[in-house]
Amino acid sequence: MYWEAEKECIGRESLRQLQLERLQSTVVRVYMNVPFYRKKFDELGIDPDSFRSLEDVNKLPFTSKDDLRMSYPYGMFAVPLREVVRVQTSSGTTGMPTAVGYTRNDIKIWSNLAARILAAGGVTQNDIVQIAFDYGLFTGALGLHYGAERLGASVIPISSVNARRQVKIMQDFKTTALMCTPGYALLIADAIMEMGINVNSMSLKYGLFGAEPWSEAMRNELQEKLRIVATDNYGLSEVMSPGVAGECQERNGLHINEDHFLVEVVDPETLDPLPEGKTGELVVTTLTKEAFPVIRFRTRDLTSLITGPCPCGRTFIRISPQFIFSCSNLYWMPRLFHSASIAESNMTACPRFFERYWQTAAGVTPSLSAASRWLRPWLLMSATASSLRIAGSLFHRIISQGVRCTTPHRSFPI
Repeated sequence: MYWEAEKECIGRESLRQLQLERLQSTVVRVYMNVPFYRKKFDELGIDPDSFRSLEDVNKLPFTSKDDLRMSYPYGMFAVPLREVVRVQTSSGTTGMPTAVGYTRNDIKIWSNLAARILAAGGVTQNDIVQIAFDYGLFTGALGLHYGAERLGASVIPISSVNARRQVKIMQDFKTTALMCTPGYALLIADAIMEMGINVNSMSLKYGLFGAEPWSEAMRNELQEKLRIVATDNYGLSEVMSPGVAGECQERNGLHINEDHFLVEVVDPETLDPLPEGKTGELVVTTLTKEAFPVIRFRTRDLTSLITGPCPCGRTFIRISPQFIFSCSNLYWMPRLFHSASIAESNMTACPRFFERYWQTAAGVTPSLSAASRWLRPWLLMSATASSLRIAGSLFHRIISQGVRCTTPHRSFPI
C-alpha cells in the first residue's frame, strides 16, 4: 500500500532533478540563515550558487553531532524563533543534547513521511495503532502519532507503561498495529504468554519497530509470537525520527524518502564515498526542512545502499536491514571492535551480546550470566540513546530469568 504513490514511485531521472533543485535551495538557505554553515562555506571557498549536479554535494562540509552541540540550543535554526512551532531534543546520553526545531510546514511534511512508513508497513485508516514509545522530547512517539492520524488510523498513545498494561489495552481496544522498540515488543510477547493469553484471540496484525538495531532472528521470533508482520523503520532526532526510511512488506531493505533526504555512504575514517553494497557510515542531507536543515550530517550509523528494484514498486533506494549499528557504540569495546570502519564480517567473529540480538560465528548464544557481565559496560559507559534502549531490553530479559545483574543507572519500562 502507498500513501503518496505518485511520489513514492517517481521515475529516477525526475527524482534526481527534484533532489538537485531542493539541494540548491537548501544550500543557499543555510548559507544565508545559519552562521555555522556560512562560516564553513567561506572557509572552504564554496559559492552556494555554484551547484549544478548532485555530485557537487561532495564539495560540501560534513556536519557532526558535536557541531550541533556547540550551537545548542538555537544556533543551527534557519528561521526566526517566532516561526518555530515545536522544539524537541535528543536524549543527551552522550553529552549535551541537541535541540531541533520545526515550522508548521516541517510538521506537515513529517506527518506525511511517517504516514508513508506506516502505509508501507501495512497500516490503513481502518487500523487501531498502539504507540508504546515514550512521549515527550523524544521525537519517535509524536512522529508516529502524527503519521497515524494523517493516515486516518485510530491512535492509542499509551507510551511505555508496564508490559501487562500494554497487553490489557490491546485486548480492550482491539489494537491491530503495535509501534515500539523490538526489544520492548519481545517483553510484551513474553507478558502475553505469562498471562496465559492465546495470541490468536488478539487483533494484532502489524508491528512497526525502530529506535534500536535488531536481527532477522528477532524479527522471526516477534512474527511467530505475536502473529504479526514486523517491519523496521529508521530515523534520528537530528534529521527526522521517524520518517527517514522504512521497510515495505517485502522486508528487503528500508526505503529512503529520497525526495526529502539525500543520502550517501562513506568510509567513516577517510570520509570517501563508498559504492553500492559496501558497508560504511550513513550521511544525510535534508532537502525540505525549514527550521533545522542539516548538510551532510554524519549519523554514525553503519549500513549499505541497495539500488535494485523492489517488488513493491517504490523507486527509492534502500538501506540494508541487516546491519544498522552506531559507530559510536563501538569505541568503549576496544578488544572487540577496533575502529569505526568495522565490517559486518568482523562482528560475526565476536560473541554477540545476548540471545536474539547476536550469536557467535558458531551459532552459540552466550549464557545469561555472561550476558549480565557484558551488560555492565553497556549501561555504565558512554553510549548512544539507542544503545541504552537496547540495554534496557536486555536487562529486563536477564533479570526476568533470575540472573543477578548490575543495576542500571536509569529506569526502563517493564
